[in-house]
Amino acid sequence: MYNFFKIRKQETLSVDLEKSISEANYTVIDTELTGLNERKDSIISMGAVKMIGSKIDLSKNFNKLIKPEAKFKSESVVIHGITPSDVSELPAIDSILSEFAEFCGDDILIGHCVSIDMAFINREMKRVFGNPMPNPVIDTFFIYEWIRTQTPSKPCFSYVPKDSGLYEIAKCFEIPVRGAHDALTDAFITAQIFQRFIPALINLGIKNLGALLKVGHPEKGGDKNSKSGLIYNF
Repeated sequence: MYNFFKIRKQETLSVDLEKSISEANYTVIDTELTGLNERKDSIISMGAVKMIGSKIDLSKNFNKLIKPEAKFKSESVVIHGITPSDVSELPAIDSILSEFAEFCGDDILIGHCVSIDMAFINREMKRVFGNPMPNPVIDTFFIYEWIRTQTPSKPCFSYVPKDSGLYEIAKCFEIPVRGAHDALTDAFITAQIFQRFIPALINLGIKNLGALLKVGHPEKGGDKNSKSGLIYNF
């Protein structure tokens, strides 16, 4: 079993901040939930794919349905299509967490509006292991937001999405959206979006992980860096 107690007592894993974003290892993640209440709702599906730089490796993927502790809500079933009968005989999340953590390894985690996913994942990680996921995390929405402020004349990036949803931003890049709200499919869509971002980021001077982690930070990234004068000061 993956042992979080062996990890150094620090908020995140040590990262080579000078490593090129074109060579770094990423795990792109997504979850499906019974609802958005971080105290009462539960994860019912986890999906993830691997990337090395801009290369997506679909042969290395994680895809699990999970029996939740929380009750299903009709509104969430409409979104993700997972019903109680689909998961009634499946394991609870406790037996899935170590496998998920091992799959992620020491990679940078990527997600879209990922704070929601990480809130639920870390709640369960702390409950079972006593520690949250130690991996650095970046958010594709905040990367999109930052690139758009730097390239207003680019047709793709000048499109202002109606909301921060994954599928809305996927439209910018003509990325097909199929199997809506399936965790693995959504992780793959997110990976394709990040794949499109890499050359744009490099052209804008975001060439190493140190810079990427600032631009894509789930709480401090996006156009906040533009307003704080940190656009090129990485």
